[in-house]
Amino acid sequence: MEALAVRLSGLDPYVEGAIRVVAFYDTLMRRRVDLPALARSSAGLAECGAGIRLSGTGRVIRVSADGAELSDPTSTPSSTAPITLDEEEIGTVWLERPGPPNPLDEVLLDRLAIAAAAAVERYGPARTTMADPALVELVISPGSDEADRARALRLLGFAVDLPMRAIAVRSELPLDRIGALICPARPVKAAQLADVGVILATTVDQSGFPAEVRAGIGAAASPDTSWRQARTALRFTGPREPVVRHADLGALALLAEIPQQAARENTDVAAIARMAADPEDLETLDAYCVTGSMRRAADLLHLHHSSVARRLEQIGRTLGIELTEPGGQLRATLALGAWRLLEG
Repeated sequence: MEALAVRLSGLDPYVEGAIRVVAFYDTLMRRRVDLPALARSSAGLAECGAGIRLSGTGRVIRVSADGAELSDPTSTPSSTAPITLDEEEIGTVWLERPGPPNPLDEVLLDRLAIAAAAAVERYGPARTTMADPALVELVISPGSDEADRARALRLLGFAVDLPMRAIAVRSELPLDRIGALICPARPVKAAQLADVGVILATTVDQSGFPAEVRAGIGAAASPDTSWRQARTALRFTGPREPVVRHADLGALALLAEIPQQAARENTDVAAIARMAADPEDLETLDAYCVTGSMRRAADLLHLHHSSVARRLEQIGRTLGIELTEPGGQLRATLALGAWRLLEG
């Protein structure tokens, strides 16, 4: 091969230059350089500005011929080339040559695009939290082709073979801030999809959620399974329990499988819906169902236990349930959970 290269270079100076460019990028790829290093090396080789843009994250790297990062608005590229990974265009590379293009610019950009795709596949995209919603939706959708899901995971910066946790979030806080709090040391990606925020992470620190956030956490499983669980867990959240793990729901998760019309027509659930017009009664019943004890409910509500006992007696008559009996408490707990799911 080397002998052939020498013969070709002797015939055509362009071929010699092209071979040197190819060898230059082969060396960079063997050294496993990242995207900023690729941009700097390319700018130095081309002796003009060079840039890399990733479509999924919007990340842009621009470097001048002397290796300095450029933050001013991008000038018009003199030549461009697409970055392609697994037959999908994921970004663009370009040169910013002041004069006419160099004869070797096309070869240089072609090799830069190949090296950039390899770097994205190896290191993932920029270490930012917010991600392309289309990529996130592809990862969590149950109808996604597994090859497409794997490619989307790589583009988001996750290893395909690692278990993934999906978190469904409702909050006024920015998703990137929440992601940084619950997963500060590992890759985490977030996107807003319709009415709910999505956070993807390999580990989750539940204590990191701010108080005003409602979140459901799926199990560490395939992304589509974890997302389905996260959406279910989110439905069980409330003021007293704003963050719920699907794994902690146990058999209660089955309530989410009940058709809504069947739940509405249930007498216990209908009674809870009528009682919910009185926030004080609803709070008392919730505290009792959560704690399972009048005295612990009284402590939670900062009331005397006799006051709670009187309230529960009245609530029991309203519901038609004997709350002090184990079966009655179970009925109230299930009815309260089903009503909350209906309320969304």
